[in-house]
Amino acid sequence: MRAHLVDDVVALGVHDPRVLAAMREVPRHLFVPEHALERAYADHPLSIGHEATISQPSLVGIMSEALELTGRERVLEIGTGSGYQAAVLCRLAGHVDTVEVVPELAERAAAVLKALGCENADVHTTDGWAGWPEGAPYDRVVVTAAPEVLPGALLDQLADGGLLVVPVGSQAKDQRLERWKKVGGLLYKQDLGAVRFVPMVHADASATSSGSEQSTAPRPSTS
Repeated sequence: MRAHLVDDVVALGVHDPRVLAAMREVPRHLFVPEHALERAYADHPLSIGHEATISQPSLVGIMSEALELTGRERVLEIGTGSGYQAAVLCRLAGHVDTVEVVPELAERAAAVLKALGCENADVHTTDGWAGWPEGAPYDRVVVTAAPEVLPGALLDQLADGGLLVVPVGSQAKDQRLERWKKVGGLLYKQDLGAVRFVPMVHADASATSSGSEQSTAPRPSTS
């Protein structure tokens, strides 16, 4: 089922062979044990509690490909959620720091990542709006919840030459998946298409809404 999902669905919008290989390796069902196996390998989001979801695989593939990883990069992920995106990134990058605002989600994700041998990933429970300055600067930053305005701290923690992939916008209006590149202190933005994510929340709001993964997969476009 995983091979079918990656080769026949994800590969329609993702062409990086490293990304596809990583997604073939990651057992998505381990991140959603409360769901039936068939649902774990369908291309749609699934609830993981705390008003959060695990993203649909095609969107995970698109966002992973947009990061243009070669295997050496240090990556910051905002919104660990289930840990599935982090597990894919672990196979594509040198190190992953992933931040989750909901302690229960962070603890569960850390346990699954450890069980899968993702030794190059560290899960941190904190407010993602502040990023993870202890590990900055990062070669890549990826955000799996939608802020209405891009947090300046994440741009500050992005290394020169780095890429940041983030959905921006409110649920009431259009959200766009954006890719930012920092070059010589200047920032360049690329629009990768329309998406819909749960809102990115602060720590004091996490009791009612989680800043974790949500999905509607875009088809990348350049602007």
